[in-house]
Amino acid sequence: MKHTVLTLQQQKEKNERITMLTAYDYTMAKLLDEAGVEMLLVGDSLGMVMLGYEDTLSVTMEDMIHHARAVARATSQAMVVADMPFMSYQVSVEDAVRNAGRLMQEARVQAVKLEGGKDFCQHIQVITRAGIPVVGHLGLTPQAVHALGGYRVQGREMASAQVLLDDARAVEAAGAFALVLECVPAPLAHRICQTVTIPVIGIGAGVHCDGQVLVVQDMLGMYSEVSPKFVRHFASGGVHIRDAVAAYCHAVKTGTFPSKEHEWGMENSILDRLS
Repeated sequence: MKHTVLTLQQQKEKNERITMLTAYDYTMAKLLDEAGVEMLLVGDSLGMVMLGYEDTLSVTMEDMIHHARAVARATSQAMVVADMPFMSYQVSVEDAVRNAGRLMQEARVQAVKLEGGKDFCQHIQVITRAGIPVVGHLGLTPQAVHALGGYRVQGREMASAQVLLDDARAVEAAGAFALVLECVPAPLAHRICQTVTIPVIGIGAGVHCDGQVLVVQDMLGMYSEVSPKFVRHFASGGVHIRDAVAAYCHAVKTGTFPSKEHEWGMENSILDRLS
């Protein structure tokens, strides 16, 4: 079954948790789709995970389209959502619609995600009016990391908690069909989930969200240097990959790979006639 805006809303209404992971390439996306992940997010986190940037701010529309197109080609069941990168929608509503349209038309994703609350509700309204589904993103918004003073939990004080709750209501009213909450206290995230009628996907926002999302490389344990509090390693992927590569290097250097089973032969008479 192909997951859509309608099926995800039905999951919210039935209290069925929604699974979401990031994907940035064809191979990983195909595995995640086959495993049953319901939403694949081509996040601008690809800047750090795939391109080695320090943050998400250097990611371009061309980067997003390139990676999102590969992910979309790999999926048959999951809904593919692509982040709108920094400065692709902040300057004007016209830019927002144009760039959201590029992600739909050129990358063939099924929805776009943008960060921000009330200040970007007009953007959400116009994008959805163009027939493009939108996922909102509140709490820790990485594109505004410098304005927020770093990667910090959001909404711990009365004033900031009220702003988040009001922003969630506004984003829903503007037409977003789902909302990502990042690094928000679990009780506040629970209240937001009870307040809005659209699915709320948490990352560092507690168990009461309607679904969860993680960066797939974090979930697979492919990083050892950084491990945010909200990440659980479901595998030791980094260890296994390093061990496999080391074994390959050893086999090549000792001449045990390739072996006869990996070769093709030919008639000796042909070799004899070569000059």
